[in-house]
Amino acid sequence: MKTKSFCILGLSFFLLSACTDKQTKKEIKTHASASEVQCYINQINNERDEALTRYVNALPLEQKIAQLFIENLEGNTTFRSYETVGAMTGSNDQTPLIAGGYIFFSYNIADSREQMKDYKKSIRDYCETYENIQPYLCVDQEGGWVSRLKKLNPKLPSNEDVAKNYDAGGAYRLYGEQAAGMKELGFDMNLAPVAEVCTEGNKDFLDGRSFGNSFQVRQYGLACINAYENNGIATVLKHFPGNTNTDPHTGLPEITLTKKELEESIEPFRELVKYEPAVVLMSHARTTAVDAGVPACLSKVWVTDILRNEYGYKGLIFSDDIFMGALADNGYPPEVAAIRAVEAGVDCIMISEKRFAKAGKVLYNRAKEDSTFEAKIDQAVKRIIKYKIEAGLFDEQKIR
Repeated sequence: MKTKSFCILGLSFFLLSACTDKQTKKEIKTHASASEVQCYINQINNERDEALTRYVNALPLEQKIAQLFIENLEGNTTFRSYETVGAMTGSNDQTPLIAGGYIFFSYNIADSREQMKDYKKSIRDYCETYENIQPYLCVDQEGGWVSRLKKLNPKLPSNEDVAKNYDAGGAYRLYGEQAAGMKELGFDMNLAPVAEVCTEGNKDFLDGRSFGNSFQVRQYGLACINAYENNGIATVLKHFPGNTNTDPHTGLPEITLTKKELEESIEPFRELVKYEPAVVLMSHARTTAVDAGVPACLSKVWVTDILRNEYGYKGLIFSDDIFMGALADNGYPPEVAAIRAVEAGVDCIMISEKRFAKAGKVLYNRAKEDSTFEAKIDQAVKRIIKYKIEAGLFDEQKIR
């Protein structure tokens, strides 16, 4: 009621201050109506946010932490969890532990579309049985040699080939066709597009995964984002702020560009986040010019200060796989990386293993003793649930 009263007072002030001899009654009425509508929208959004906050605050801590993980799956026929809540909490709780999201690799892709859909149904049914929040289901379908769905979806050229052979409209149609096929199979999210500019310093590692120069990355990246998002598939802009020719699966990329060069290289990310891709995925690279010595996915400067605050990005932020050698072999084993990622502001932690309870237990114990750390988890879970509402994976009525 207070919000509504404030809006009415504000509207009265607007009418008194904005009326001039040059304004017609119709103009005044139009402005007044627009102001009322905006006040109503703001009120509804505030109420939704408050309801979501209450819901997240009431969730058991182990459920919150489970939402922070994206893990791999077993097989491609029937889903089940291989861990229990007790493995995270140290209790005897035998309730299945289900991650916030799952990533499908080539061995998780069935031989036929019907088998694939049956596998997805087994995931949904399993979560319903245990009254769990539904996970989002994602896959790497960039194109070229990174095409997990090549057995089931139409052939998709690499980003490099798309930029060479299609205009923006043709790229949009190409990606729209892929999105329709992915949606029909039951996927929610595509870990694409790569928004890194191709340079001498990264082209061997990217190997056709870049659209090309800065202009091409912005042009074709936007076509990709719009095509998938408009067809119900969330996009993941990656890998911010970039990579080098060092493969992060086995080594730690070191970006040695000057600050000016670095800012120029990441300009496509700054531009493309304005179009609200569902996710931005952080790389493991370290940058000598910004927060030197800290992998980007563990850096508060890169995650929160730059991406969240400077760029104004409001969507989900993923880490890259914390089991990669870039972290695990350089002083950041998964249990350490998980803590550092949350502290940096990452919402979802990618883990290519089929288990996450060990890393989750570290977060659980830390949150039990540190209310500030738990508050960071709550903020991440709010963003995750908000995405799931928008994706149709969570019924908003449950938070009312």
